[in-house]
This record gives sequence, structure tokens and C-alpha cells, in this order.
Amino acid sequence: MLRDRSLVPLSHQHHNGLALCVLTERALAGDSGDSSVARLARYAIDRYEVELTNHFDLEEGTLFPAIRDELGDLPLVHELVAEHRKIETLIEALRVRPATGTLRELTALLRSHIRREENELFQEIQQRLSRDTLDRIGAVLEERAVRVCLEPPRSA
Repeated sequence: MLRDRSLVPLSHQHHNGLALCVLTERALAGDSGDSSVARLARYAIDRYEVELTNHFDLEEGTLFPAIRDELGDLPLVHELVAEHRKIETLIEALRVRPATGTLRELTALLRSHIRREENELFQEIQQRLSRDTLDRIGAVLEERAVRVCLEPPRSA
């Protein structure tokens, strides 16, 4: 199913999140030395600060409340919020001690999280939310979504 226009700003951010996963995993496969891991951790932290914090804020402050108001509490939304907190915890761990295992855990969780939002949540809400609600959400997302061009991590 095509993505509803109202959700496209979040889907664009999802695309960048998946690219972060792929780029990080490829870089780790090529070089998992300490300096490479530190560079990739800094890259993941930067991407988090630039785009993911905005993404989580938009979902938790705009999208999820609109879903709750119209459809009630969805267990999936609670699970996704818990995953946001886990991603934040992994980012904080990378700030303290960059580690290959933490980077791999982050990319695995971020990838599965994005796929759940795209394939489960977005599919459901674009069918069940009213056009007015979707348009209202879309206007806020369009205005507030951070848009970046993802650059690959620089080599040392």
C-alpha cells in the first residue's frame, strides 16, 4: 500500500534511519577497530541528535496522541514508545563507551522499530484514521520535521 501523504515526512526520516543502520553495519564489517567504532558511535549520536530526537518528538507529541484520541490506546504504540526509550539508552551508552556490540544492538533495534512503524502502525492508521485527522497530523509533520541529507560516516 502507498504511504499516505500525511505520513511521508516520518517515512523520509525512517529512510534515513535505515540508511544509518546499513552504513554503520557495512563500516563495522570493514573495520571494527577502536578508532572506527568510536567514529561510528559519534556518527550514530550525531544522527540521533539531528534527526531522531525530532522524529521521536513528532511521534510522541503529535502522531501518537492523535491515534489515542481517535482510536484509543493501541498496545503497539506503547511498545513503540518503549523502543524509543531503549534507543535513547543505547545512544547514552555509546556516549559513555563506544562499543561494537552496542552499535550492533542499536542498528538491529532501530531497523526492526522502523519496520514495525512502517509495516504495522502506518498501514493501520492510514486506513483507520479520518482524513481530517491525517491532514491535521500531516500539516504539523510538514512544518516541524527535520529534513537532512544523510552523509556516510567519514573515515578516519
